[in-house]
Amino acid sequence: MLRRASGLLARPILTARARPFSTDLPAAQAADATFVEAWKKVIPNMDPPKTPLSFMQPRPPTPSFIPSKLTVNLVLPYASELATKEVDMVIVPATTGQMGVLPGHVATIAELKPGVLSVHEGSEVTKYFISSGFVFIHANSFADIIGVEAVPLDRIDASLVQKGLAEFT
Repeated sequence: MLRRASGLLARPILTARARPFSTDLPAAQAADATFVEAWKKVIPNMDPPKTPLSFMQPRPPTPSFIPSKLTVNLVLPYASELATKEVDMVIVPATTGQMGVLPGHVATIAELKPGVLSVHEGSEVTKYFISSGFVFIHANSFADIIGVEAVPLDRIDASLVQKGLAEFT
């Protein structure tokens, strides 16, 4: 293996084509026209079933300039805490450490660990305790935070947390 390494490293690197980001691709059609046509022939009085694509909005294209705001979605299994909220910055507790996300951040996927998620909007800072999840940062200044559990810090009673820790440890 090591004997071949020098030969592989000496090869010229092909600069053929750059792969486009998924956000740069055109949005797919919400429904397949041939399927809808066949459905209408078989069951004319019933609308065709919806697919996940019909519920999804296509992402806006990656802008040529850095936007002034970051659009954040904080989604939990039972609710959507933040939906397309425009903020200045988000600090997420990634497994690799605290990660600050500003508009124009490079596209990234990170796993979240239990910790404090901070959402900065102007001079206001909203903090959430998040148990775990993932953050998907898109190249077009969108950030999707998918959490298992998240609670605003102002709704957490410190004395109840201490009592619970004492009972279970």
